[in-house]
Amino acid sequence: MRDSRVIIAGGGIGGLATALTLHQIGVPCTVFEAVRDMRPLGVGINLQPNAVRELYDLGFAESELDAVGLPAKEWALVGLNGNDIYSEPRGRLAGYDWPQYAVHRGQFHMLLHRKVVERCGPDAVRLGSRVTGYRKHAGGVTAFVDHADGSASEATGTLLIGADGIHSAVRAQMHPDQPPIHWGGAVMWRGTTWGKPIRSGASFIGLGTHRHRVVFYPISQPDPHTGLSIINWIAEVTMDNSEGWKQSGWFRQVPVSEFAHHFDGWVWDWLDVPALIRDSDCAFENPMIDRDPIPTWQDGPAVLIGDAAHPMYPTGSNGGSQAIVDARILGACMVEHGITPDALAAFDAKLCGPISQVVLRNRGAGPFGLLNMVDERCGGTFDNIDDVIPPDERAKFMAGYKAAAGFAIEQLNKAPPTIPPGARVRAVAQAV
Repeated sequence: MRDSRVIIAGGGIGGLATALTLHQIGVPCTVFEAVRDMRPLGVGINLQPNAVRELYDLGFAESELDAVGLPAKEWALVGLNGNDIYSEPRGRLAGYDWPQYAVHRGQFHMLLHRKVVERCGPDAVRLGSRVTGYRKHAGGVTAFVDHADGSASEATGTLLIGADGIHSAVRAQMHPDQPPIHWGGAVMWRGTTWGKPIRSGASFIGLGTHRHRVVFYPISQPDPHTGLSIINWIAEVTMDNSEGWKQSGWFRQVPVSEFAHHFDGWVWDWLDVPALIRDSDCAFENPMIDRDPIPTWQDGPAVLIGDAAHPMYPTGSNGGSQAIVDARILGACMVEHGITPDALAAFDAKLCGPISQVVLRNRGAGPFGLLNMVDERCGGTFDNIDDVIPPDERAKFMAGYKAAAGFAIEQLNKAPPTIPPGARVRAVAQAV
C-alpha cells in the first residue's frame, strides 16, 4: 500500500479547514505553511451560514465562535444622506438554521490552527515551509518545499491541495500563462476601533457610494463594563488605476493621516466616521484585487482551493466562507471517489464554473451593486428609496447574489450535510 498522505500547501483558513475535514474522514495529511509563527493577523471577516454549518459539522461549538466574534443580526446599505437603501436580518433572524458570524479573522485563524494541532498532532502543520512547486508521477505527487532556514526538501503524497492564496505557487505552475493580479482601482484601508455598536448591536453597515464608501460592523461582544465592542471598519475609495498599483507591496501599515481626509464631513447624529477612523490603533492599506478565473483548478493529482483557486473582491463577505465550503466539498468528493485524482475532478466540475462566476459578480460590486443602481438612477440622493428602486427589485437583486454564492435560505436549510455524519474514506489502500 502506498502512502495515502495528502499534502496541503498553505495553512490559512482554507488549508486548515481542509486538514480538519481530512482528519474527520480518516485521511492523513501534512500542512506546509510559509510563516514561521502563527499569529492572529488581520481584522474582521464574515462567516456566512453555509460556512458556519460546516464548522458545526466539524465539531466547533457556538461558544468557540462566540469567543472570536459574534452572530450578525443585520446587513444594511445606507446612502450618503443617511437614508437606508436596503436592510435585512441575517443568520437565524433571517430564517437560516445556522447563524452568520462576524469574527476577528486572526483569532478565528488561531482557533482553526489549535484544532488542527489537537486533532492531527503537533507535526501536522510545518511552519516556515513554503511549497514552491510540484512534480507529478505514477501514484502521486511530490511537492518542492523551501524552508525558512534556507534549506529545501521534497514531500511526497497521493494528492496536493494548493491552498496557498492569491500568490499561489501551485496555481502559477498549473497556469503559467495566467494574467497578472487584477486591480480595478479600489483602495481599502482597514482597522478596528473600540466603539458603541449601532442599530441592532450586531449590524453590518455599508455607507456611501460604490466608488466611495465605508463598511463597519462589530466583531466582539460588548464589554460588560463599558458597552463598547471592537468595531471592524473598511474605508474604500476608487482611484485612477491606469498606471497600475505603484506601491512596492500589496499590504502595508499606514498612518491614518494618509487617507482620513477622504472621509471629512462624514458625520451624522448616529455615526462619526472621522472619529471611528481616527481612534483606531493602526490601519492597513491594500488594493482590492483578484485574479481572472481560470478554466480548471485541477492538474492530475493537484488541485486549488480558496484564494488560490478563486481570489475575489471582499464585496460579498464570502471569501473565507467559500474556502471552508471548498474544503468540505473536496472532502465529500474523497468520500465518494477515494484519495484519487477522480475526487479532484469531481470537485473541480462542481465548483470551478459557478464560483468563477461569483468572482466576476464580486468584481462588479457583488451585493454592493445596489449602490451602483442608486447612483445611476438618482445620483445617490433620495428621500424614499422605494421611489428609486422598488422593494421587490431590491429583494430580487439580493436573492440572486445569495443563490450564486451558495447561501440562499431555503436551498441551504433543505440541503443534507455536505459530509454525512461518520463518513470515512472507505478504501485508503486503493487510493494510490
